[in-house]
Amino acid sequence: QVQLVESGGGLVQAGGSLRLSCLASVRPFSNYVMAWFRQVPGKEREFVAAISWGGVTRYADFVKGRFTISRDNAKNTVWLSMNSLKPEDAAVYYCAAVRRRVGIPLISAEYEYWGQGTQVTVSS
Repeated sequence: QVQLVESGGGLVQAGGSLRLSCLASVRPFSNYVMAWFRQVPGKEREFVAAISWGGVTRYADFVKGRFTISRDNAKNTVWLSMNSLKPEDAAVYYCAAVRRRVGIPLISAEYEYWGQGTQVTVSS
C-alpha cells in the first residue's frame, strides 16, 4: 500500500520559515515526480512546486524565490522549504506523487498518490 506521510507544518509568524517533509513508500522512488499542492477551504487545490526524478523543478509563480523543493532518492523523501511566509500562504499542504520519467505535471488530477496533508498557519 502506497503511503505519503507529510510532516513539518505548524504555526509561524509572517516572514518566518517552515520546512515540510514527505516520506513516500512508492517504489522505486526515483521513478516518481513528487509535488506539493495546497488548499484552503472553499478553494480548489493548487499547485505549489514539483521535482522530477533527476531534480528538475517547477514552481508556481506566487512562491518563486521563497520556496524550494528538494528530494533525496536514497531516503524516499521530498522537502518543501518555505521562507518569507505570508498570511496568504496559510493552507493545508499536500504531498503528491506520480510515476513519470518525462515531464512534470502541474495539475492535481495527474497525480496518483496523495498524503493526508499538513496544516500551515501564518499569523500576521
